[in-house]
Amino acid sequence: MLDFNGQRILVAGGSSGIGLATAALAAEYGASVTIASRSAARLEAAVAQIGKGAQSAMLDLISDEDVAAYFAESGAWDHVVVTGSEVKIAPVRQLPLSDARQAFESKFWGFYHVARSARIAPGGSLSVVAGFLATRPVAGRALMGAINGALESLVQGLALELKPVRVNAVSPAMVAGGMWSHLSAEEQAAMYATVGANYPAGRVGTGEEIARQLLLLAATGYATGTIVTLDGGASIA
Repeated sequence: MLDFNGQRILVAGGSSGIGLATAALAAEYGASVTIASRSAARLEAAVAQIGKGAQSAMLDLISDEDVAAYFAESGAWDHVVVTGSEVKIAPVRQLPLSDARQAFESKFWGFYHVARSARIAPGGSLSVVAGFLATRPVAGRALMGAINGALESLVQGLALELKPVRVNAVSPAMVAGGMWSHLSAEEQAAMYATVGANYPAGRVGTGEEIARQLLLLAATGYATGTIVTLDGGASIA
């Protein structure tokens, strides 16, 4: 079992999906966990669900000023994990340009802002969730592939720039929950079954599986500049 006793972990985007799973698992492993999000209601519910002294912070990753001000006051962290983003998925010629720009602002620039300002202890880590589309293009998902590819490249560059802080990424395929919560339970189940049937693993991933990998990277002092593709085999199908 991983041991994060005495360590401070910030999970940006920790009020739902992969982020919530990561925060809950980190707390189980003994970490002092803070979750950050733009939604006060989600933060309150997530803190109640995690328990174990979890704390919350209102934080808008799209705002560099907001991010810089938060880290100036929050002290040094042992690990920072960025999981949250708001993106709309559609073919390039169908997605409004404003939505495409917003997707990059949220997923790429949000992480970039954190990387610029986060105070992380030497030997600690900064991690982000990218995606397998970075290396496995899919029609209708070109923008997401570009964002994920940019994130993976940024992670490896940051591993050189920020040392001795370690920087890593996990790149999953479809993960149940999180960004699909706007669909009904029936619609989600049907989509997971259809998509998962095309993966060698025979199913889509879970937030807990991605969370476990994120925390393993955080706990592994030899891991930096590492991109873990955890996609049920989707990238080789």
